[in-house]
Amino acid sequence: MLQLKFARGVIDSILKKPDIEKKILRGINLEVGDREIHSIIGANGAGKSTLAYTLMGLQGYEHEEGNIIFNGEDVAALSITERARKGITLAWQEPARFEGLKVRDYLAIGAKGNGGITEKEIKEALRKVDLKPEKYLNREVGEALSGGERKRIELASIITMKPKLAILDEPDSGIDVVSLKEIVSLIQTLKENGSSVLVITHREEIAAASDKASLMCEGVILRSGDPLEISEFFKNRCIPCDSRVSPTKVV
Repeated sequence: MLQLKFARGVIDSILKKPDIEKKILRGINLEVGDREIHSIIGANGAGKSTLAYTLMGLQGYEHEEGNIIFNGEDVAALSITERARKGITLAWQEPARFEGLKVRDYLAIGAKGNGGITEKEIKEALRKVDLKPEKYLNREVGEALSGGERKRIELASIITMKPKLAILDEPDSGIDVVSLKEIVSLIQTLKENGSSVLVITHREEIAAASDKASLMCEGVILRSGDPLEISEFFKNRCIPCDSRVSPTKVV
């Protein structure tokens, strides 16, 4: 499904802004299998979101070296729009506002690539994220909704979209009074619908529920493997770790 292959693993991604040119990711080698839930876990500032934005092709995140293979094709040179057409989608940590666009229409638009969606499926997607359809279908995806409500609606749109690869950036972030069980259930729904899922998280509980997990620190993937082992390592070694310690010393 997804492979990140870097030829020499020296400098792989650069964050470019008018006043910043910072090397973020280094030597990333990662694979996400078909219908696999793969968690990237690490502390804040580890480079997890940068990895997500680089995979999505977000402007300002320059991929400098190596390959991003998706379904057998190198998509490293493709734009965010072209990658979306290939079946890659990203659920943002901070969802966008769409003033004037009703929730019903927002969810239907996302599903157009799958040949459309029924009203019943839209309602079911809202229930999956613990929102009552009768209360939200005709509301606008704008400022009247809380950040948590918009986040839930965005996650519902990922369900209706049925992407080949769903990248979830901190799916539990900003959602008020949501249980981790709900998040895990949502991720499992995406897998059951045929999607591969790459989850960006700093919660070891979410990583532990994945098929595979990778630990990230200072732009480097330290190790990949069994989710429980990776989660325990993160909990016991990384959370107490002084941020000034080099990743090589943590390993």
